Amino acid sequence: MSTRPDRLQESQRQQAVPCMLMRGGTSRGPFFKATDLPADIAARDAVLLAAMGSPDARQIDGLGGAHPLTSKVGIVSAGTTPGVDLEFLFAQVSVAQAKVDTTPNCGNMLAAAVPFALETGMLAATGDRSTFRVLALNTGMQCDITVQTPNGGVRYDGDARIDGVPGTAAPVFINFLDTAGSVCSGLLPTGQARDLIDLDDGGSLEVTCIDNGMPMVLMRAGDLDRTGYETVAELNGDTDLKRRLEAIRLKAAALMGLGDVTEKPYPKMCLIAPPRAGGAIATRCFIPHVCHDAIGVLAAVTVATACVMQDSVAAGTAHVAPGLQPQVSVEHPSGEFSVGLELDPDDTQRVLSAALLRTARLIMRGDVQLPLRS
Repeated sequence: MSTRPDRLQESQRQQAVPCMLMRGGTSRGPFFKATDLPADIAARDAVLLAAMGSPDARQIDGLGGAHPLTSKVGIVSAGTTPGVDLEFLFAQVSVAQAKVDTTPNCGNMLAAAVPFALETGMLAATGDRSTFRVLALNTGMQCDITVQTPNGGVRYDGDARIDGVPGTAAPVFINFLDTAGSVCSGLLPTGQARDLIDLDDGGSLEVTCIDNGMPMVLMRAGDLDRTGYETVAELNGDTDLKRRLEAIRLKAAALMGLGDVTEKPYPKMCLIAPPRAGGAIATRCFIPHVCHDAIGVLAAVTVATACVMQDSVAAGTAHVAPGLQPQVSVEHPSGEFSVGLELDPDDTQRVLSAALLRTARLIMRGDVQLPLRS
């Protein structure tokens, strides 16, 4: 029987929609079957806003956690493309505004897509380890996701640790197959690895505008009179820096062909600095107006890609060992994120694939109750 909200019976002036609250990487949010949501986009977004409790700064009347990292939604459906097992649509739900954005990807939430599909019977385990091809509908990107499935069920406990999440869990391996130009026209949407942005004070700033899974603007922290090692609280309280970053973001977005991004969650802004904990590079990312406690999955892939590009702003700052399969450790405020790259032997500036480790966990299953709107 269908459980679409438009066919559910009223219950105490509320409607129930099946979902599972899941953590994917360092993000969290409810996951829905696409068939349990309205097909009409406007109606679907209204359901998601109500489920999360938006718009409200505290999201007190919904599942949202009053932060961009905990105001995310995963929507999962069966694969319809040959060779694709599962389709995943990520939705970034604004906390304080009535807006739902399905333009960018989210590699963290993606880590929970296969566990959700296995929990709901959309997929069946193929052995002690199960690998499935997943299409990220937001950008058309495909990846292979491997999860632990002993005895036919999803395993959540294990020894894998990712910075930004307490404790350990079973590993989720994601191998991104083609991430260049996820939202922009290509890997380097401006046509070059380094651009000059005019600053409001009359100076200029060297940046790298890049999209290898996530549109980003990279800049050296020192060029903005910051160390790149500041705490998240310090950066979130740095109103002058945030004002300057937003001005840079709007100008860079125009160069990247993204148009007016005033109300968009991309491009992300990233301050880089030399590593100081044994990694390849230190980062402080803004998403885009709040400093990230860690770094997003696809943001890490994009930063790692810039680290192996000779002409990017990361050149001379990043410490990456030579070779066609470098492991790039991206330092962030709560630890590090390792990205394994495979480079094209004929063009070592071209990344063929990126592999990384995440974890995921089912937190709760049931129905989210939506207040009926008159």
